[in-house]
Amino acid sequence: MKTTLKSLLAGLAVLVPLSAPAFAETLRWSASGDVISYDPNAQVDSFTQSVQHMVFDPLVRRNKELKLEPALATSWEIVEPTRWRFKLREGVKFHEGQLFNADDVVATIQRQIDPGSRNRENLSTVTGVEKVDDYTVDLILRGPYPLLLNDLAAIYIMSKPWMEEHDALKPGNTATGVVTYASNHANGTGPFKLKSYEPDSRSIFEVNKDWWDKPEHNLTEVEFRPIASDATRVAALLSGEVDMIAPVPLQDVDRIASTDGLKVVENPSLRTIMLALNFKKELHAAPGVANPMLNVKVRQALWHAIDLNTIQKRLMRGKSRVAAMLVAPAVTGHDDAIDVPLDYDIDKAKALLAEAGYPDGFKTGLSCSNDRYIADEQICLAISSMWAKIGVQVDLGVESKTTYFPRMDNGELDVYMLGWASLPPMDGFSVLQALLATNDGTYGGSNPNGLSDPRIDALARSAAVELDEAKRVDMLKEAFRITHDEALFIPLHQQPVAWAMSNKVDIPQFPDEYVRPWFAKVNQ
Repeated sequence: MKTTLKSLLAGLAVLVPLSAPAFAETLRWSASGDVISYDPNAQVDSFTQSVQHMVFDPLVRRNKELKLEPALATSWEIVEPTRWRFKLREGVKFHEGQLFNADDVVATIQRQIDPGSRNRENLSTVTGVEKVDDYTVDLILRGPYPLLLNDLAAIYIMSKPWMEEHDALKPGNTATGVVTYASNHANGTGPFKLKSYEPDSRSIFEVNKDWWDKPEHNLTEVEFRPIASDATRVAALLSGEVDMIAPVPLQDVDRIASTDGLKVVENPSLRTIMLALNFKKELHAAPGVANPMLNVKVRQALWHAIDLNTIQKRLMRGKSRVAAMLVAPAVTGHDDAIDVPLDYDIDKAKALLAEAGYPDGFKTGLSCSNDRYIADEQICLAISSMWAKIGVQVDLGVESKTTYFPRMDNGELDVYMLGWASLPPMDGFSVLQALLATNDGTYGGSNPNGLSDPRIDALARSAAVELDEAKRVDMLKEAFRITHDEALFIPLHQQPVAWAMSNKVDIPQFPDEYVRPWFAKVNQ
């Protein structure tokens, strides 16, 4: 039976007990890397955005079942196909005391769609915003668009007076090096306030006692600590220094699960791990030489030369799902008929390289982070060795995500690892418009390496305004069929969601991998 997003979400949510303890607690948790920036517009890293969500509220949000519900907007209507009207929640205050109103929404949307915003792709169909009155705003779209509410769930509302006070009305951008006051400070309306931030060390959050919503947590404080070393992070959990690590290194799952007082929670994830390729005239690793990857046979050879099953069994400990599409089975646009990986076949890979004119292989860069995805560095090392068997010489680069993603955004990499969970819409259109469409300032915001296919561009623009769901999904599938057949990306797998925590912690787990402490309880 085909897994649907609805059934996956229903099985994923680890429900929090209904009865809350009478006392409150601190939740101490750790991950392998830090937030990239506290500026909501400076990056597209979903981990960073999940941490920011503790501080900021969107107009609409996702609940425990990841269904959309009102947040700072209480209701909405489609005034005309290209104009949506939102009624705003009254009586809401930002953490520093400013009253929330329409001016904040206007300033936030203008900041979001500014050409200098790194994550403008998350609201690519919005062209403008208008204030109707103090608690009503209109969003202006370039055409009819069925996924606007999905997109808005990841647009965090900022205070206009605060931005004006700190000269932050224009967005920061980690790709271009633009830093603002909002990069290291935050003032939202969310359930927690950012009390202090020490980059690459810790972030301390205190409860927002004036939050407009009724808390479902019992926390007074959250302490987040990035710990890059797997061994050190696990040791911190075992010693009680932290209460939770997310994710847990897969090699330590059994040991932690068998330790008294600790538990491991695992579920499928929406995130597909893939290799993106350079489609420019030449590779960074071989300047002055025509780029071999412009030949589909070369791209197919690279795919055939990766032993996906060995990666799944040894590096991912059997907990990942081998993939051949850029979306998980639960995401709209997935098709079992397309999701068929190329066989691991060294002889065929060599033959394809020879047919393409590279019988002795070629040289390319291969880049990955070492603190973003599960076993990211180890996977890149393994692929480097596999490609050596077909004569492909790899210039391997491994670095922290804080420098890796800006270099990726600037098109400085040849082949690079990327993870994509189809956020914010949880729909295949996210992949189509951000990764596959040509980067033209509106579409292709996460396509820095020159990929351009007019068939895909046409499908992206048609799908954006198609209100017939069956037709829209067919367009997504057609784009994914082209992507697969042309080997425009090399999908690897969907990684699992794996967290380890003290038995005293109850927190729901979600397939988008967001940690949501506003649903957490710490018990004695």
